[in-house]
Amino acid sequence: MRFAQEKGIRLFTFACCCIGAAALMLSIGTSNVRAAGSDHVRWDIIHVEFTTPVTIRPGGVAFASADQNNQITFTDSSGTFVAPASGGISGAVTGGGKWETFDGTNTKSGTYTVIGLVSWQLANLAPPGGIDLIDNTHEKANGNAFLRIQYDDGSEGVLGVGCHDGGAPAGIQEGVIATKGYLTYWTGAVHVPGVDANFTAFHILK
Repeated sequence: MRFAQEKGIRLFTFACCCIGAAALMLSIGTSNVRAAGSDHVRWDIIHVEFTTPVTIRPGGVAFASADQNNQITFTDSSGTFVAPASGGISGAVTGGGKWETFDGTNTKSGTYTVIGLVSWQLANLAPPGGIDLIDNTHEKANGNAFLRIQYDDGSEGVLGVGCHDGGAPAGIQEGVIATKGYLTYWTGAVHVPGVDANFTAFHILK
């Protein structure tokens, strides 16, 4: 009886050790997977030159509307963010640019800074092609990002950036939408063939 009890204790102790080791390995493995799965992304509002092949460069213009009078325009805008593998928000951001609003009568302008990542949704990687004067060493991607931004007049908002490059699935809107204080510039601009406006790009840095 005593031998059976001692044997049971030894088996129980061994099982606990195995469970503890497995839990530690699982924890380490999960941490590594999450670190490896995070995306480091560069975003840009871009210039497009309709050459053959098409040429893209930084420093473009994009705009969106709240109604028939209220419009916001973003220029010289770019930055980077690190998106967690688990999804969700991140404070690992850089960048910003210039803004200008028009309410039918008055025009205001200034600069803005990105202060956080709200969401990053990768659709797919874009096929190679064209002349990339932004970053020709990393792959371009399709998807959308929502960024928290701070305007230099003290207001805050969200900048939504969407990219629908070659090979993108349907349903991605190319360009930007935004909020500024209570104003909701949720109508993205319609693309006009041959007009260099409302184009964006994502590059996956790692």
